[in-house]
Amino acid sequence: MNRMTNDRYRLAPSTAFEPLINRWPVWSDMISPLPYSLHLANYQLKTLESYLKKPAIHLKAARNPKLAGGPFVDIPEERAGEVEELLNRTREEQEGNLRLARAATEFQNRLAKEAVGQSIEPFYQELPEELRGSVELLYDYYSHPIVRFMESFLYRGEFYRPSLQSLQLFWQPRDDSRAFFLSTPRLPAEGAIDWPVSFDDPRIDELSKLDLEPQPLERIREILGGASGNGSLEALLTSEPPPQPNDWKGPGLRIRYFGHACVLVEYNGVSVMTDPWLAVVSEDHEVERLSVEDLPTKIDFALISHGHHDHFVLETLLRLRHRLGTLVVPRSYGMFYADTSLRLAARQCGFDSVVELDAFDSLAFPGGEIVGVPFFGEHADLAHGKSGYVVRAGDQKVLLAADSNCLDPQVYKNLRKDLGRIQTAFLGMECVGAPLSWLYGALMPVKLPRSHDQSRRTQACNSERAHQLLEAIGSDRVYNYAMGSEPWLEYAMGLGEPGDSPQARESDKFIGEVREKGIEDARRLYGTFELQLPVAG
Repeated sequence: MNRMTNDRYRLAPSTAFEPLINRWPVWSDMISPLPYSLHLANYQLKTLESYLKKPAIHLKAARNPKLAGGPFVDIPEERAGEVEELLNRTREEQEGNLRLARAATEFQNRLAKEAVGQSIEPFYQELPEELRGSVELLYDYYSHPIVRFMESFLYRGEFYRPSLQSLQLFWQPRDDSRAFFLSTPRLPAEGAIDWPVSFDDPRIDELSKLDLEPQPLERIREILGGASGNGSLEALLTSEPPPQPNDWKGPGLRIRYFGHACVLVEYNGVSVMTDPWLAVVSEDHEVERLSVEDLPTKIDFALISHGHHDHFVLETLLRLRHRLGTLVVPRSYGMFYADTSLRLAARQCGFDSVVELDAFDSLAFPGGEIVGVPFFGEHADLAHGKSGYVVRAGDQKVLLAADSNCLDPQVYKNLRKDLGRIQTAFLGMECVGAPLSWLYGALMPVKLPRSHDQSRRTQACNSERAHQLLEAIGSDRVYNYAMGSEPWLEYAMGLGEPGDSPQARESDKFIGEVREKGIEDARRLYGTFELQLPVAG
């Protein structure tokens, strides 16, 4: 640890900055009131109840690499009393959210049985109290009933609880220090600071500004308030001056890979970052990485492809909020409650400039533009707001497809007709994915048959579909990314290094075949990567 010898300090590179709700790590469905309530009732509480029956078995399973990503609580048995206390407190303090979850599930199931095509209006009189004033009852074109929840109203009522929000700041010695995010709440830890602060609080920006402008220790204590009084603060800070911001001055276009789906495109004084996820530089790290120390002064646009936990990463977004111009998110259509609005979620989290971009909508910047691209698949056949993006810088065009699955190549042929040939492509190839129940099981009003659950997966392109996409847009260079393989992603992905996985084999096959066809610059990204391209016009 650094001795506190100088008079100005910033967060140390090994300090993590994890947002929590009721001590659970946050992802987009944890912010929106109804999905949160369903996840609370159908996953979190049930997982804690299971742990308390057999904590030793949970701990053993949680630390078995073959069971990574499973519903196992990674907390030692001697702390089971704290888990029980959390469970009991949650049942008591969030009784309203549990009522909402029950009411939503029971009413939807009743409507599915009783509303068979006749007028749906009489069912308004049967609405439970928890749903009154916040839902519209509809039919689809096949006379299947739909309960459309007005998400913005739910944020205004009792079911949205900013008082449960907090940040936990802690020193991260290794990339694998964190337990799996879905299954393990974050109990108080030695050396960690639990900061009870809502996500929209401007003090988070003041803390994040330390990355650029270190402050005296007393000022940092003032920002954190009483949370800094437990003696842990000094260990989370460094007195080393920050590096100068890495602002690209050209010429041409610079593209830097920060890991997973996080890519920074810089041109003509404008910086565009996709699916921001900044690595913590763990003290005992082995894989080279870019971090907050490698950023430009400002991120003009942050592009979110979809709301999955590895793409809408609130930990990074909050860290960047003070230097972010506009947050760009896919359009949500609000017909199904799992199709949460990232615009609403971001606004609740204190982001003032949030723009929804639909397919083929565009945002201009000096010398270029950002274009929304259709994004199919990867959501287990459920409706969700999602978008790929093309960033045009002069005559150079870069496709950032995230986890898009090329289910209909004509989409990309249409894209080429509209934009012309796209020279550079970033394609996700996590072609196995998880079954629907892994991420969405808690949101479903009825349990799916196992065969349906296993067939509906959160998967991106395989080799064949990646070929079809690439041929449609005519790229000169292609990079597989968003593979979830960097070690600092393990607590959220549970995939481990690619090794001989099906995903890695498909990626290797794809890269080998496109090289044989004459595309020499084809590779799977891992850790860091930088590309500079000349730009005309």
